[in-house]
Amino acid sequence: MAGRPGAMVVMDVESGAILAAHNLGGAGQRADRPGSTLKPFVLDALLESGKLDPNQRLICRRKFRIGSVEMDCTHPASVTELDAEDAIAYSCNTYVATVALRLNAAALAELFRRAGLDSPTGLIENEALGHIGVPANQQELRLEALGDRGIEVTPIELLEAYRQLALRKRSGELGADTPVFKGLEDSVAFGMAHAADIDGMTIGGKTGTAASADTPRTHGFFVGYAPAEKPEIVLVVLLEQGRGMDAAAVAQPVFAAFARERR
Repeated sequence: MAGRPGAMVVMDVESGAILAAHNLGGAGQRADRPGSTLKPFVLDALLESGKLDPNQRLICRRKFRIGSVEMDCTHPASVTELDAEDAIAYSCNTYVATVALRLNAAALAELFRRAGLDSPTGLIENEALGHIGVPANQQELRLEALGDRGIEVTPIELLEAYRQLALRKRSGELGADTPVFKGLEDSVAFGMAHAADIDGMTIGGKTGTAASADTPRTHGFFVGYAPAEKPEIVLVVLLEQGRGMDAAAVAQPVFAAFARERR
């Protein structure tokens, strides 16, 4: 972390044991808007319910607004049409906010609850709990699906949610969810989480950037697991100041060290 404010936790996927941590208390005792780290759960629910064709391509013009909130996409301008896999890899706000309208408010809140994003993990004492609101209208629903309003989670809740994704990947039985997991790998290989990439190991991961409720300054998340084929570790990084891609860069040497230890 090099003195940067925030937290990092590394966990064993199979056992759920914490392998390493920086500021574990901070990871479990503060909740923040999780930004785009929620997108895999939204698309996962839509794919499982048959409400989303993974091959349907939507146009993204990058400039995007939800009510008075600017949510411009930051992926390369050359990326103009995306399917479900691409939407995860390039973290497309336009795509996810558009298809999220196929869910109602109660269903959106429930899918986040099923992911454990307002449930105790039992990893630390005096653990804080995340908050999941029920959107009052379509504008709030789209913003909550993007992790920018209406929901706050702790880093360890987010870590446990991604551990569950990693356990599903270990099982090898993905079915309709396959594009989500492939998108997480693409995100690190060449997409928005590329700063976490290392040679010789496939990683699945997702970045998230959001402004806190009380300040316009952004914080960044990265959550990911490795090796992506059969995950053994999962980690979360929160940078209190920065962006998701900055958090991915902090995670990169951890994955590199893990790869060296495996060799």
